[in-house]
Amino acid sequence: MAQRVPTADTGAKKTSRVRVAVRLRPYMEKEDDKAEGPCVRGLDSQNLEIINWRNATETVKYHFDAFHDEQTTQQGVFLASVKPILPHILTGQNASVLAYGPTGAGKTHTMLGSREQPGVIPRAVKEVFNLVRTQEEAQDGWGCSLTMSYLEIYNEKVLDLLSPSTQDLPIREDKDRNILIPGLTQTPLASFADFDQHFVPASLNRTTASTKLNQRSSRSHAILLIKVVRTQRAAPHRQKTGKLYLVDLAGSEDNRRTGNQGLRLKESGAINLSLFTLSKVVDSLNGGTGGRVPYRDSKLTRLLQDSLGGSSHSVMITNIAPEYSYYFDTFSALNFAAKSKLIVNKPFVRETLTVPVPQVKRPREEAEGDQLRKKHKDGRKPSTASPPAPHPSSTSAPSVLDRLVALEKLMMGCQEKDKQTMQQSRKEIEELKERQKEFESKSRLNCPSGSGLSWETSSSNQDSLFRNNLPPLQRKLASGNTAKPKKQQAVVLPLQVTRLQPLKQVLVVKTSSVCMKKKRQQLDQDEAPKGKENMAPSGWESHLDRSLVEQSRQRILTLLNTGSHKDLKGLQLIGDKKAKLILGWREIYGSFTKLEELIQIEGITEKRFSSFMKANLLSSIGV
Repeated sequence: MAQRVPTADTGAKKTSRVRVAVRLRPYMEKEDDKAEGPCVRGLDSQNLEIINWRNATETVKYHFDAFHDEQTTQQGVFLASVKPILPHILTGQNASVLAYGPTGAGKTHTMLGSREQPGVIPRAVKEVFNLVRTQEEAQDGWGCSLTMSYLEIYNEKVLDLLSPSTQDLPIREDKDRNILIPGLTQTPLASFADFDQHFVPASLNRTTASTKLNQRSSRSHAILLIKVVRTQRAAPHRQKTGKLYLVDLAGSEDNRRTGNQGLRLKESGAINLSLFTLSKVVDSLNGGTGGRVPYRDSKLTRLLQDSLGGSSHSVMITNIAPEYSYYFDTFSALNFAAKSKLIVNKPFVRETLTVPVPQVKRPREEAEGDQLRKKHKDGRKPSTASPPAPHPSSTSAPSVLDRLVALEKLMMGCQEKDKQTMQQSRKEIEELKERQKEFESKSRLNCPSGSGLSWETSSSNQDSLFRNNLPPLQRKLASGNTAKPKKQQAVVLPLQVTRLQPLKQVLVVKTSSVCMKKKRQQLDQDEAPKGKENMAPSGWESHLDRSLVEQSRQRILTLLNTGSHKDLKGLQLIGDKKAKLILGWREIYGSFTKLEELIQIEGITEKRFSSFMKANLLSSIGV
């Protein structure tokens, strides 16, 4: 049985502020004719400034825990910002590294890197293995095991990258408020080579696509989980569990600049919505009001519940771009990083104590006695065979034999009592038979020859009187010699049915005369024609001008084929989701040839299409 062991509380609870580092990628675009240059620049290892968009002669300055300029290498970023938090994992605490920033700012390069320049993820995992090896060489009496899990959040679906065939996985929370994902693959790791063997193919399973701003843009949030479990070899077998979250967030996108359409537009909407929820979580944590933190509004924030405001040592690496075309994205990312710097976490040691439950062996005679009692209680007749001879080497055999002998005597005593009861009942039956014969003889003597009553009648009267005075058991035995009475026929039921039948008929007539007319009218109104008849104009179009109706239908068809997302949302009964589906359908199948093809869109049934046409035609005509 595992019990949670609280850590020693020395004064106030220990807290850990979220550390924020900003990395500026190199200038990649050619300078234009104006030679404006970069819009942001670093001042020192912790400060940077960006041009104020309201007044180009002013700058806005920011202060962070670390600032990495264009010359900073992958190793420099790891050593300065990530490596200091990794030893906490072996003490039973959690650690998190998040890469945040707009699309095209270099988040994936920071986290993954390349073969020549590995990023944060391979360097952090290699450092964890180095720490584990150092602990084992110290021979401190602890064993260690590592496992990895890798997932992505794509269109608000949790997908296992180590097992691509799995569907959307659920997110659960246990009694200790720990976030769990049932069904997520946990691969054991013995060395860094094992990690490299599993991680590289899984990274290729991540969803990516090309946009105008990035040739290989991440379309999902990727989360790598490294779980380290240290177990004490000697009693009391304590166990410490630490987790390392390495998160590569998808970048926020401006669809006007990326040119997203169809499926790319849907992916962009899901990404921006989850990042907006992440911003709301940060604002709620910084508010200090103690209200509800909207972790559950997005699957991303639900999984980052420990990393932001939870029990973790967290580092956020904000990636920004220096070009003026990225100005507003960079400005928003710096503001978000400044707010995240104020979040305070409360990490604690997750330690469990394995308490072995002693298995007390019960004496053999007690166990067998309980089994016999249970059989006797269940109504089973125990065997009356002679008990087995005790084994010479068995110390408990004599007591078992005594118990069996006592139990057999008890059962024999019950059988003897049953025999006595049967004998008494037989004696009573014989006495009753003799008394019956006496009554019969007396009735023969007392019956005169000229009386109109026969012997059978008087005998039956006496017999009936005699039978009514008997106890239930004797009456059943005594009445066996007499003729059995005939079973009574249920003659009352046909009479009741014939009496109630006219009343039911009257009720049915009244119901049909009052209610059936309303039901028929309602069925006539609700009954809708099936098949192609639904496409024909219904009764509400008959009083409208056909030319106006045709013009309105053509106008709606043109809007469906050429309208933007905002124009489609302006139609009646078309919301944000239906508008996105219509844009995706246009991208795959082309323009609509007729309005009835809307039924092929997911979620638009014939009944909904009829309501859509009615609402839009009437609003277009002005009725």
